[in-house]
Amino acid sequence: MTCVGIASKSRRVSSAVTSGRRLFVDGDSNSAWSRRYRDLVRAHEQDLSGGVDLSVAQLSLVRRVATIEIELEQREGMLSKGQPVDLDAYTRASSHLRRILETLGLERRQRDVTAPTLHEIADEIAAQEEREAAG
Repeated sequence: MTCVGIASKSRRVSSAVTSGRRLFVDGDSNSAWSRRYRDLVRAHEQDLSGGVDLSVAQLSLVRRVATIEIELEQREGMLSKGQPVDLDAYTRASSHLRRILETLGLERRQRDVTAPTLHEIADEIAAQEEREAAG
């Protein structure tokens, strides 16, 4: 028996994409493109998060970054085979990628070139051993 006028509640609160059951609203979640996309999204999330959940806006930008990166990689592959590529579109996509990455706060971090050399580390170990032997 069905009651007229009573709306049935949906058991699903969020979409399959939001809940993580699907990668895309439509598309092949198992293609090489999708696997690379998933890897890039995960890598950027790790770079940004530092163990803290990202905002919905940050996650959206990370997905856009991954998409642009894959498309650029595909064009680079075409170039490596000697195939023609629209360099104007390539460079514009590269610029968009850079701007989104800057918005996300990803920046180049300089490597610490003042780190001790192997010789300095060995000297420090020897000095520590001498202190332990004397004291």
